[in-house]
Amino acid sequence: MCQRMFFVAASLCLVFTCSASPARAEGEENETVPLFEFEDSTESNWSVVNDGVMGGRSKGYREVAGGIMRFDGTLVTRGGGFTSVWTPRRVDLSSFDGLEMRVRGNGRDFEVEVNDGLRYGWRNVSRRIPFETTEEWRTVRVPFSDVRSTVFGEPVNVAQIDLASVERFGFYILDGIDGPFWLEIDSVRAYRGR
Repeated sequence: MCQRMFFVAASLCLVFTCSASPARAEGEENETVPLFEFEDSTESNWSVVNDGVMGGRSKGYREVAGGIMRFDGTLVTRGGGFTSVWTPRRVDLSSFDGLEMRVRGNGRDFEVEVNDGLRYGWRNVSRRIPFETTEEWRTVRVPFSDVRSTVFGEPVNVAQIDLASVERFGFYILDGIDGPFWLEIDSVRAYRGR
């Protein structure tokens, strides 16, 4: 009986340890690990940041319901020309090749942010990867090798992203087109392999 209880306790520790930080096991190919699935209230801590911080007039909103996060609003290019939604999340993604997202949108281009907290002088460096949307649900893979590093939208020559020190995720729209937008995210997973 004691031996069985020890085995159950050890198994639970292993499950909780693996859940806290994705890790690569030997011989695993084409594996995905969930990061966000929007199934419960813990996924509602996403914050919207509009370009009002730069004098712009874009408006973005987010809602988490029914296992989906919806990010929508209106982009106004005069001024800042962006809006975003982001959440803090510390995770080591150094053994993964990119993000796999199940998304749909109104055909506009978005960017996903994977931020490691790097600073360029006194400014934060944005680490983003562009992706396209269609009105139909589809799975999109964005490799970490496509990360673009910018400060206020301008490319900067800095060190590559430190995937062992990811501390924030986000979605941005800054495609230079005035008008309404929407993006729905069903899940975000880290992937390794092809």
